[in-house]
Amino acid sequence: MSRQPIVSSAHLVSEDAAELSEFEFGLNMAINAYHRWIVRCMAAAGQDGLGALDVLVLHLVNHREREKRLSDLCFLLNVEDSHVVNYSLKKLSKLDLVAADRRGKETFYGTTKEGAALCGKYREVRESCLIASHGALGQENREIGEAARTLRVLSGLYDQAARSAASL
Repeated sequence: MSRQPIVSSAHLVSEDAAELSEFEFGLNMAINAYHRWIVRCMAAAGQDGLGALDVLVLHLVNHREREKRLSDLCFLLNVEDSHVVNYSLKKLSKLDLVAADRRGKETFYGTTKEGAALCGKYREVRESCLIASHGALGQENREIGEAARTLRVLSGLYDQAARSAASL
């Protein structure tokens, strides 16, 4: 008996790559679960009302305590529409979590003291709720690293396919 792939769109399944359709379904589920998690983790850390992109932008601005430009953030997030990232930056600025520093034509963003502290609280909640559960699964970190590498490779595949589709 052949195994039926678990997919969201059976009409898209290719006989040459059914696994890719299974991957896409799993990826959609994982993305939504991850976004739900980071929003709830941030709420538990003390900042309710942020969307998933807002949380990601805050952490990237805080990353390595180095200021970032809008273009840097869009590049790191692999987001083409800078307006959505800019909207998050404005939202985070109004909450006094991120501060903008204009230098000539460039604007650099860094976390405020409150923003950095919130990222620290987020880490505490993450350690308590996620990392402790991850350890209980018995899954080796090496396997997670391999999955991360596979996702990075596949993101390149999807980026190339998007460029190809844009030229049709």
